[in-house]
Amino acid sequence: MTEISIASETFNVLIEGDEIKPVLMLAHPLGTNLHFWDPQMPALLEHFWVLRYDLRGHGASIANAGPYSIEGLGRDALAIIDALAIAKVHWLGLSIGSIIGQWLLIHARERIGRAVLASTAAQLPGPDLWNSRIQSARESGMDGVAMAAAERWFTKAFRKAHPEKVETVMEMVRAAPLQGYLAGCAAIRDMDHREAIRGITNEVLVIAGRHDPTAPPSMGAFVADAIKGAKFITLEASHISNIEDEANFTKAVIDFLTSPEAAAAASLRRRKAQPKKAPMRQPAVRKTAAKQAPSRKIAAKKSARKQAAPKKLPVKKASEKKANKKIGLRKTAAKTAAKKTGASRKASARKRS
Repeated sequence: MTEISIASETFNVLIEGDEIKPVLMLAHPLGTNLHFWDPQMPALLEHFWVLRYDLRGHGASIANAGPYSIEGLGRDALAIIDALAIAKVHWLGLSIGSIIGQWLLIHARERIGRAVLASTAAQLPGPDLWNSRIQSARESGMDGVAMAAAERWFTKAFRKAHPEKVETVMEMVRAAPLQGYLAGCAAIRDMDHREAIRGITNEVLVIAGRHDPTAPPSMGAFVADAIKGAKFITLEASHISNIEDEANFTKAVIDFLTSPEAAAAASLRRRKAQPKKAPMRQPAVRKTAAKQAPSRKIAAKKSARKQAAPKKLPVKKASEKKANKKIGLRKTAAKTAAKKTGASRKASARKRS
């Protein structure tokens, strides 16, 4: 166990497994604690570095006066992974733990990989129901809460066949701080994610218990339908499906979180990131460019010569014309001189005669 202090408030955290594996964060239902996930731990540790924590108002975490909000509980989760310097986690939550997961997927999707939302709902209608439950808990204490929860959380057949498993969960409920439970009830009462979950883009698996009166399959189906690409399954269980149908629940979670689709998506993300390594390849590109440069210069010179030649022709023609004019003038001058010489000679001959 590890105690993490966040803004002078203490949270009880348990981290197990190989830290080089992907991180999976677990969030338990109302009135329980991080040991709620004990049945899944051996299988989960084969694939993940598992981070469990007691929600605010539960277990050994701070149990301050409420009411709480789902947003506040979601920010607690973010503060914990920040304190542990974890950038991103997969999420597995059941009941209120799944509702906190919804908030994270809506408001901090970049911190969540894949998410499993079990026994979930986008809204649990009926404020009067939750106010009545709060009042009843105040009057009967957590013992009364445990008795009522057992009937809602497990089918009659399971309670009869496995009383010891039911009792393990009810011991957690009886040990939960009363004010933490009451504040958690208020958080669920005031929650409404019906529209916001439509913007979720992460990969999500929704698990519903076929016999769950608290969050029936229709509510889970609504969540799955609202999230693009979400998967939906039902198990032969009531609200606490990870215990009543332990084997199928655990298999569904691990299959979803470790499916080849996830590996393929990660591979694609790595391939898209490769251009960032381009600078390492630049020397080769530069060498190739250097080898090609001389031929380009030669071609450029040849082209320049070809283009320069037409420009010189007019100059030559102009000089030739000038030269011809000069020659013409010389010839004319010579003819004129000859004529003058001939004339002078004739004049001289006339004089002599």
